[in-house]
Amino acid sequence: MNTQDIITAAQAVHAAILTNEQQIESLDRAIGDGDHFINVRRGCEAIAVITPELVPLSPAQAFNRIGMKLLSTIGGASGPLIGSFFISMGRELEGSAEPDAKHFARALAAGVEAIKSRGKADLGEKTMLDVLIPASRLLLRLADEGCDQGTLCARLKEAAEFNMLATRDMIATKGRAHFLGERALGHIDPGAKTSQVALFAVCDMLTIGAAS
Repeated sequence: MNTQDIITAAQAVHAAILTNEQQIESLDRAIGDGDHFINVRRGCEAIAVITPELVPLSPAQAFNRIGMKLLSTIGGASGPLIGSFFISMGRELEGSAEPDAKHFARALAAGVEAIKSRGKADLGEKTMLDVLIPASRLLLRLADEGCDQGTLCARLKEAAEFNMLATRDMIATKGRAHFLGERALGHIDPGAKTSQVALFAVCDMLTIGAAS
């Protein structure tokens, strides 16, 4: 993955988030703070604005620049979480002009670990981590096995869909939803849905690009 891939992936995620606006907003109104989609969209728009600045940067520098921009742009609890995610990815990729699948997998794992640390959350707490942690672990394993890109992306999408839907049956212990207790049962976590949408967008971008 080079910096142009990062830019293209960000654009794909932005488009996918807008396409899924109604569903994400509906989920957040049900069990969230009501500002999740607004913050995510604001973050995507902020990345779009700095795209020209990213072009000459290395992947590590690009991720760090994105992270710093999101820290100063996204409101609420999301800013530090998502900002730290990208900054940690950039730190892991330092010195690599075009990281391979294994290196990128380690970077994603570092980013997910940053969210865990900042949010003091883990699997099973009805958050975005219920999609991101399994995806990160799966990517590490498949990359280590030398899995081809098409199969890797298909497996990631399958896991993201399954784990996003699984949050419907969880009782939240983090975020605003934890105040609802069992009333949050039956609702998909909006952060998990957004993570699934983002992963799908990146995987589709990679597989379509490889096929063209």
